[in-house]
Amino acid sequence: MNESEKIELIKRNTEEIIPEEKFNELIKKNKSPSVYCGYEPNGPLHLGHFVTITKLMDLQKAGFKIKILLADIHALLNRKGEEKEIAKEVESWKKTIKAIGLKCEVILGSDFQFKKEYQIDVMKLAQSSTINRGLRSMQEIARDVENATISQLWYPLMQVADIKHLNVDVALGGLEQRKVHMIGKDLSKILNYDFVAFHTPLITSLKGPGQKMSKSIPGSGISITDSCEEIKNTISKAHCPMKETKENPILQITQFILFPHLNKFQISRPEKFGGNKTYTDYQALEKEYQEGKLHPADLKTAVAEHLEEIISPIRKNFK
Repeated sequence: MNESEKIELIKRNTEEIIPEEKFNELIKKNKSPSVYCGYEPNGPLHLGHFVTITKLMDLQKAGFKIKILLADIHALLNRKGEEKEIAKEVESWKKTIKAIGLKCEVILGSDFQFKKEYQIDVMKLAQSSTINRGLRSMQEIARDVENATISQLWYPLMQVADIKHLNVDVALGGLEQRKVHMIGKDLSKILNYDFVAFHTPLITSLKGPGQKMSKSIPGSGISITDSCEEIKNTISKAHCPMKETKENPILQITQFILFPHLNKFQISRPEKFGGNKTYTDYQALEKEYQEGKLHPADLKTAVAEHLEEIISPIRKNFK
């Protein structure tokens, strides 16, 4: 893989890289840069998570060292369960990550977040952060942010400190993490640590625009533990208006998950409806959908089949 191919792979399906100049320097100077992404161990991994998981796979192919933080203490602070419940979820997530086949270092927040040096860094950040900014940073992360607890305001500061104490070059997250990462960028001198932030797009809820995908809302998302029939049923009911490409979750799944994993997309349909078709790039598929040459029903059927192709081996090894 030459340098231009590597850059293309790294930037694929990335919404933004902040700052891009520092990223370019990192690629030139460091042959094996490191990246981390954190996940609250709360319920099974779903397609929303799979966007960043897929990007981690891209970065691994590009030569990055991968670290995954299973943020058990963050989950506790964010009211996602009691310690015993979260501990069970941690074990489940470890099995899932192994089943996916991502070669990475898995780290628990509780392994380092109680150390004195870490807590002092969090306190320094707290002294330099306003309550209003802390609230804004948690708007797309916290439950019931209108009634946020002090523990949930502590959450983003810990997330910033994580980047330093995991000693990584890049922090990866969905766009909902942007405001947290910007606290880290703005307070890099306070923390005495700087980094590059990678942000991936968010998949719209399968129920339609206005919210991101979530398995906590019935019909909104798909998890890796869902059966083949559950996947087909959920996809068949998903929001996917004819010719509409904006905030179309079925097209987003195709672009951000299916093409990167499969490199092609096959449609099976009768000759009278256009016959079978194979797409080798997403842009060609989107163009035909926008022109009405690809019907939502045919797209949904193919998406369900291709999702099963990806999820089935994970589900099998997970068990």
